[in-house]
Amino acid sequence: MKKLALSNLNSLYNAINEKMRLYAPIENNGAVNFEEWSEGAEVNLNKMTVKSAKDAFFPQCEDLSNFKKDGKHIIVEQGELVAEDFVIFGVRACDVRAFHILDTVFLEGFLDTFYEARRKHGIVISLSCTKPEESCFCSNFGIDPAQPKGDIESYIAGENIYFNPVTEKGEKFMAEFAGLFENSDDKAVKDSQAKTREIMSKLPFNNLPLKEFGGDKLDAMFARPEWQALSESCIGCGTCTYVCPTCQCYDVRDYKTNTGVKRFRCWDSCMRKDFTMMAHGTNRPSHMQRFRQRFMHKLVYHPANHNGEFSCVGCGRCVAKCPVSMNIVKVMKTLGGNK
Repeated sequence: MKKLALSNLNSLYNAINEKMRLYAPIENNGAVNFEEWSEGAEVNLNKMTVKSAKDAFFPQCEDLSNFKKDGKHIIVEQGELVAEDFVIFGVRACDVRAFHILDTVFLEGFLDTFYEARRKHGIVISLSCTKPEESCFCSNFGIDPAQPKGDIESYIAGENIYFNPVTEKGEKFMAEFAGLFENSDDKAVKDSQAKTREIMSKLPFNNLPLKEFGGDKLDAMFARPEWQALSESCIGCGTCTYVCPTCQCYDVRDYKTNTGVKRFRCWDSCMRKDFTMMAHGTNRPSHMQRFRQRFMHKLVYHPANHNGEFSCVGCGRCVAKCPVSMNIVKVMKTLGGNK
């Protein structure tokens, strides 16, 4: 276990930034999001970011290729893959688990080379929660916010921040910046962890009816009449999908430029009525069907195809950001018989 005084964190940021890009929770106009760090940036390690950390590996918009015409020939240029190491600092346990869920989508079966390159070069320094928010419910999914995992775990306790490497990447990083840290025992960290776990045990969504969901509940859950009433309060804005750390739907578009055609992808939402639109229309024409699809994927389809693992990490962002308070917790309580 290594430690660094919180007052010296800026020296760590500077040291990292001299060798590779650094992304951290940066506050702008009251909102905190993961952004590239530069001198003078206001890093806020106390607030949940509005968007998740998935942007580091699955950006909201990403160039895939360029098409240029040379006489009668078409030249295809693949989009640039990330080729240099970078650090994303301050990632919470829920977002770290979300990376694993995204891995099952982008790295298993069909290989997404853009995502693969970012995962290969990304170094995740996670941060233990000390003040979980009331909207958090990650513990329902076996996530311990006091043991955040990643390549390096970090913990704030008192006037210090403690670091513990978890992977080979983490060990290499700690060795590279060894001169910044002091040796330490883990007593302060264990005390902090105990406090965090006590807080989690008292949060309002600590005990959701998960046993009612899963891959073996497809037929029964799909036919539930409650879907119609639940969907009627949803306005289909898609906010929940854009703040969600595990949503991975995207659309691919071509854009004509002065020099050719640029192909890019950007996040999309299954809540939108034109999602997967084709010549014949869409396979989910009603709002209720689109609403049901989102939550069935999180709670039934994904666990059916991934050894029982739910595609929700309980970060609470959808709970906090939905403008009409219609979120996965309300769905789980209604369909799970715990209203």
